[in-house]
Amino acid sequence: MATTILKGTVISAPSLGKLDITEGGYLVAVDGVIQGVYKTLPREFASCPVEDMGNDLILQSFSDMHLHAPQYPMLGMGMDMPLIDWLHTYTFPTEARFRDTDFARETYRRLAAELVANGTTRVCMFSSLHREATLILMEELEKAGVTGFVGKVNMDRNGGVDLEETTEESIRETERWLEECHFEHIRPVITPRFTPSCTNELMEKLGQIAGEKDLPIQSHLSENAGEIAWVSQLHPDCRQYWETYAKCGMWNERTVMAHCVWSDERERKAIKDAGVWVVHCADSNQNLISGFAPVRKMLKEGIKVVLGSDIAGGDKISMFDVTAASIRSSKARRIMDNWNTDFLTVSEAWYLATSAASDFFGEKPGFAPGNPLHAIVLRDDDIISVRKLTAAERFERCVYNRQKNAIRAVYSAGRKVYSAQ
Repeated sequence: MATTILKGTVISAPSLGKLDITEGGYLVAVDGVIQGVYKTLPREFASCPVEDMGNDLILQSFSDMHLHAPQYPMLGMGMDMPLIDWLHTYTFPTEARFRDTDFARETYRRLAAELVANGTTRVCMFSSLHREATLILMEELEKAGVTGFVGKVNMDRNGGVDLEETTEESIRETERWLEECHFEHIRPVITPRFTPSCTNELMEKLGQIAGEKDLPIQSHLSENAGEIAWVSQLHPDCRQYWETYAKCGMWNERTVMAHCVWSDERERKAIKDAGVWVVHCADSNQNLISGFAPVRKMLKEGIKVVLGSDIAGGDKISMFDVTAASIRSSKARRIMDNWNTDFLTVSEAWYLATSAASDFFGEKPGFAPGNPLHAIVLRDDDIISVRKLTAAERFERCVYNRQKNAIRAVYSAGRKVYSAQ
């Protein structure tokens, strides 16, 4: 048996708004599986080597539940445009480049390395529509130590000359891709880009495939007013956006929908009743002038909310930054709601960035026994303070303000996948 013991200030989020803090604690994993967090090392581990991290923070690593891998080369571009204009001006031409497998290999290798170096070890990710490039992405994530789900994008309309498949080609390439997915830690997810990009015929087939193969589904929902109006024109038989997925069998507890900025009470009820996951993408929602999602209202209604960087609509790959942006967005939403809704606290936003997705990955919140070890070791000894801070204060500060080379080590599914030089 391989035993990993990390000693330091261990902090995890077992539930929304709660932090478990053990100073001078021991996080113990055997064969990559967490045994527990202890104030005193249990006798059975007394002879095992301990990685003493001193006073460093030992935190849960991140789950980024919505990001577009082929948009990585265009981070920070087109931020003055609303969603639909941005897609046609920047996104679709960039994604078309991924027919070039050499370009895909270089891009995805760098993306995978940067994700791990920033403490993201679990993802739910979009590729492009290119089957070969999608397999390359999955391979590079696997090699880097990232776990989770990747989807070959489907789009048989409204992609322009360079980024569109026929319906038959999209179905054929999807089925072939699924046959070729043989990775240990990266699994497939069915990925219609969004309703305007997929015909009814394609959506129905994707729903059938997802059902037959018991696969999760990811897409976009009610991100932007212009998008919603477009969906309404394309689907006059549907009263609301979500029904375009539901009628095709893609609306259940394994469905992940990004944004939901403009989901009203009826649509939110449909989300809650079906057990659909909502991915809050605060940076993207603001960058592309979409709005401020009613996250607090969703949480109170019992909707499952997680966070996503949504690169490159979001301009930050670090989920520390995404967590902070989610807090700021919730404060803006509080103002818009005439101060009648509470903003997200640091511990609540941290939960959404880490533990909230646990059930999607078949785990429990926090550093729960039985979970695979996913952790970050974080230095904060070089940030000036006027007094000695509590562990909770140190944690809060690191969400907003980290020193250079703060991340000392990253563990993913029990493996040490990053170590600072």
